[in-house]
Formats: sequence, structure tokens, C-alpha cells
Amino acid sequence: MAKHPVPKKRTSRARRDARRSHHALTPPTLVECPECKTRKPPHRVCPECGTYDGKQVVEA
Repeated sequence: MAKHPVPKKRTSRARRDARRSHHALTPPTLVECPECKTRKPPHRVCPECGTYDGKQVVEA
């Protein structure tokens, strides 16, 4: 029968929670479109008006 690794000591709440300190989700970064003022991800074509860098790129 194969032996598998088992912790010798119980992990404390502090150590467990310190490990999980980096697991939090962050909200998506959104910037205001300079043309139509809707919120959009930075460095992306605006889904509402279709502009990027002050130029009309796609038909909206």
C-alpha cells in the first residue's frame, strides 16, 4: 500500500490565513471613455462608441 505525505503538525490559523492573504479578488480597472464618458477597460476600443485614441475605429 502506497504511503502518502501527511502533515506532522496541524497548520495554525495564522499560518493558514497568511498563506491566503494573496487570494483576494480585485475589481477590474475601468477608465472613462473620453468620447462618450462610459466606463471601459484601459487600452481597449470603447464598446459603446467604437473609438480608440480619439479616432473612430469600429462602427458602433
